[in-house]
Amino acid sequence: MSAHNGDAHDVRAPTALPDIPLAEGIITMAEYTPDRFDEIPSSLGRVGAHRAPRPRGRGWIAFSWAALATGALVVGGLYGLSLISDRVNFELPGFGTAEPMPTPTESPSPTPSVEPITDPALAQLPAGFVITVLNGTEVDGLGATARDLITAPGWPVGTVTSAAQTDLTQTVIYYKDPTLEAVAAGMAQLLGVGVVELSDAFPGAAITIALGADFAEIAAP
Repeated sequence: MSAHNGDAHDVRAPTALPDIPLAEGIITMAEYTPDRFDEIPSSLGRVGAHRAPRPRGRGWIAFSWAALATGALVVGGLYGLSLISDRVNFELPGFGTAEPMPTPTESPSPTPSVEPITDPALAQLPAGFVITVLNGTEVDGLGATARDLITAPGWPVGTVTSAAQTDLTQTVIYYKDPTLEAVAAGMAQLLGVGVVELSDAFPGAAITIALGADFAEIAAP
């Protein structure tokens, strides 16, 4: 039957592909029954080939270190400032704590019963003798002024800082050992004002001077 005759079509049966033998050297992959080694546990937590999620808390660790460094800088700055100005009262743990001002006795001795000693070469001082100066007023730099008057003859001055109270009207020289009364009287003479009082309220120094408004009046320029 012709392909151009009427509506008839030339329908041929599909030709089967011939079996093509595999080329020599090509090996087909054998199929095996899946076992437990073919499954990857989800607990490995791997993403992709070599990456895993970042551990939690790493950001907080970095923040904690930064906060610690900042705090150390602030503490160091405040402590350094306290060494420069007696108006900054800052104590570090382990370097001593601020001591409250003792209540003066009703009649501190304005006139000592001993001869004042103003020259340290004439005094029998205990080992580690040191004088502390506390500014009990609002006048800035008053402690440094008193320190200069005391160190001029050679007396050792340790701490110069602000007192717990800043409204003291009278300067008081506290001495913790009765044998130091003459030295305390000498401090009052060097300052030009002050009364002496026996007290153990300041164990950190043999003599502690709490400056009041009376010293501010004579020391102010």
